[in-house]
Amino acid sequence: MLQIRCKNINVTKSFSEGVSLLDVYQVFADEIKLPFPVVAAKVNNTAQGLKFRLFQNRDVEFVDAREGVGFNVYVRSLCFVLYKAVSDLFPASKLFIEHSLSRGYYCNFKKKGGEGLTTEDVERIKQRMAEIINLDMPFRRTEATTEEAIRVFKERGFSDKVKLLETSGQIYSDYYTLGNTVDYYYGPLVPSAGYLKVWGLELIYDGLLLRVPDIHNPLQLAEKRDMPRTFEMFAEKVKWDIIMRLSNAGDVNKAILKGYASELIQVSEALQEKKIVQIAEEIDRRFREEERKVRIVLITGPSSSGKTTFTKRLSIQLLACGLRPISFSTDDYFVNRVDTPLLPNGQYDFDNIKAVDCELLEEHLERLMKGERVEVPEFNFVTGKREYNGKKLKLQGDNVLIIEGIHALNPLLTKNIPQEMCFKIFVSALTSVSLDDHNWIPTRDNRLLRRIIRDYNKGAFNACETIRVWPNVCEAEEKWILPFQETADVMFNSALNIEFAVLRNNAEVILSTVPKNVPEYTEAHRLLKFIHYFLPVSDKEIPPTSIMREFVGGSSFKY
Repeated sequence: MLQIRCKNINVTKSFSEGVSLLDVYQVFADEIKLPFPVVAAKVNNTAQGLKFRLFQNRDVEFVDAREGVGFNVYVRSLCFVLYKAVSDLFPASKLFIEHSLSRGYYCNFKKKGGEGLTTEDVERIKQRMAEIINLDMPFRRTEATTEEAIRVFKERGFSDKVKLLETSGQIYSDYYTLGNTVDYYYGPLVPSAGYLKVWGLELIYDGLLLRVPDIHNPLQLAEKRDMPRTFEMFAEKVKWDIIMRLSNAGDVNKAILKGYASELIQVSEALQEKKIVQIAEEIDRRFREEERKVRIVLITGPSSSGKTTFTKRLSIQLLACGLRPISFSTDDYFVNRVDTPLLPNGQYDFDNIKAVDCELLEEHLERLMKGERVEVPEFNFVTGKREYNGKKLKLQGDNVLIIEGIHALNPLLTKNIPQEMCFKIFVSALTSVSLDDHNWIPTRDNRLLRRIIRDYNKGAFNACETIRVWPNVCEAEEKWILPFQETADVMFNSALNIEFAVLRNNAEVILSTVPKNVPEYTEAHRLLKFIHYFLPVSDKEIPPTSIMREFVGGSSFKY
């Protein structure tokens, strides 16, 4: 008999060897009393599907779709239902699940004949998805040798999955079936389609929007947001992929094996620099040609998006245009630490807009715009106090003021400044490649890996500590940063196509330090599994001005 401890209620019971997690849950269900349906579990802090069988004593924690593990399982399963529906209705069509958008997931769908999607097409797909879910079709996982899995996908013409598995270095690989449809996913699924009660599908732009549950209340759909500027940025990312002939991890790995890693780095950096030049030239145009010339450049982005290095590179390009940028950070206008608002757990809430002295910052902006000289503060993060150390600014004829920080686009900072005189930039580490056509890489994974590496290298936090605070970081971004991204004049993608291959050398060593007996191991294990899909590349050819240097070290900029 096995001894299985349910961590939800800290109770241990005996079970027969080979028992499934689903059967274990049925025994504990009345005592656990989760408010939402259970969709997955963590076994010894590793994510597993409910069909997973136990053959040794284990700790088990059951999760619903509010937990990151459960949410990913739910969305992954829903994507398979969508793929089966379009496969059944439109044989030989192509579905690309590309990225998150408008609180859902944007899917590029191409019919065999190349004709566009219609509202009738969407209704047929929705109806077929509903049929699959109402039939409660089971998801079946098959573990096979990687050679066998490659053969299965070759027969079906899935070149994206073939390239991924051929370069994975794995002896065995899993694939899934739903009815007669086969697909590959890099994480577990729910037991059957009947678990997927909350979803939606809409026509958006030139593709599909797969709507998913609200992570805080999985019984209702996440509220849709209109995000046209974000979609434009994603469309630009696709153009970059075409230029580099890269769209998934298999493409990156194949290019690395052929010796093109250096060229990929150089082209990626060139594309980013070209974009920065275009932004600088647009600021210069508005400075010289508009009646109310641009005098303030506001730059923001979520954690680890690379906005600090972007700011420095933009400043160089502005100098090349004949402008002379001067800058400060919104962080310098933090209130003294004793006046910082608190989170419910008593910790300082540095992401709250009330942590910034908005009135003082706006007063200084208004005085600068009038041509006055202003002594701006510098925040001492050691003492937790704002200091005046003689840093004085004045806008001369060829100056533009650059303000960088997480609150830079918050309208509270510039409500009395004519908006035509402000140029707003949102920097995002938009993931540049997917694992394959149906397995996208979340933007947050890119940024989390960057932050783990930077925190570790600087001696600020170990990987466990960074992972522990990450949910709070993301929650603050949703509240204080992301609501303003669509107000930006331009968005900048700070990710490189080959980035994960470079990050792997740094990340895998650091992530391996997370102990298996802590909750943070769940995320560390997931990231390790994901990063191993990419062949490693040395960072020695990453230029010293690259945004990546902000995280792996070796930047020629002073921070």
